[in-house]
Amino acid sequence: LLFFFFFSFRNSAKLVAPLGCLVSRQKHTLPDLPYDYAALEPHINAEIMQLHHSKHHATYVNNLNVAEEKYKEALAKGDVTTQVSLQPALKFNGGGHINHTIFWTNLSPNGGGEPKGELMEAIKRDFGSFANFKEKLTAVSVGVQGSGWGWLGYNKEQGRLQIAACANQDPLQGTTGLIPLLGIDVWEHAYYLQYKNVRPDYLKAIWNVINWENVSSRYAICKK
Repeated sequence: LLFFFFFSFRNSAKLVAPLGCLVSRQKHTLPDLPYDYAALEPHINAEIMQLHHSKHHATYVNNLNVAEEKYKEALAKGDVTTQVSLQPALKFNGGGHINHTIFWTNLSPNGGGEPKGELMEAIKRDFGSFANFKEKLTAVSVGVQGSGWGWLGYNKEQGRLQIAACANQDPLQGTTGLIPLLGIDVWEHAYYLQYKNVRPDYLKAIWNVINWENVSSRYAICKK
């Protein structure tokens, strides 16, 4: 489990702002948003963005640093029992940090519409059409029970795009092997203040702020 978590973290770090190095156990920090909290309105309001970024994501970062410090101490002592007991905290908080760092860059006030170029061709190849892809990812995201994420990922072994859902803060690559391209957060803290319990309305709105340039860049990188 820990191996897959580390693997996911390193590979995700290539595609987002630096997340810190697990090998040297540097402190992780909350990345700045590339836009203002109000920039995604009316689709996602400023209050949600501020709480989501400065409170929820920040908590994952802080708890990850605490868990890593404890793991470092247990490793030095050869305390395998404590190392094992810390893995759920590493997975949850590390996954929360990875997922949100990707999520912020997947969104843009200049987003929406449809992707272009190689990504669009791959979507048509693997899903038939952009409309079919959008419908499938929306359905998977709506269908997440409780809290979690809907993802568009790249299956490097098969050379194709793939849709998946992850529970809680499970990181996509560390738990499925898929390289994350586009993540949709369907935890209630991502939408409840604006959309209440109507997740489909939030998912309909979020397509207006998807940053297809970012998703396309991720796709180009993972194909190399």
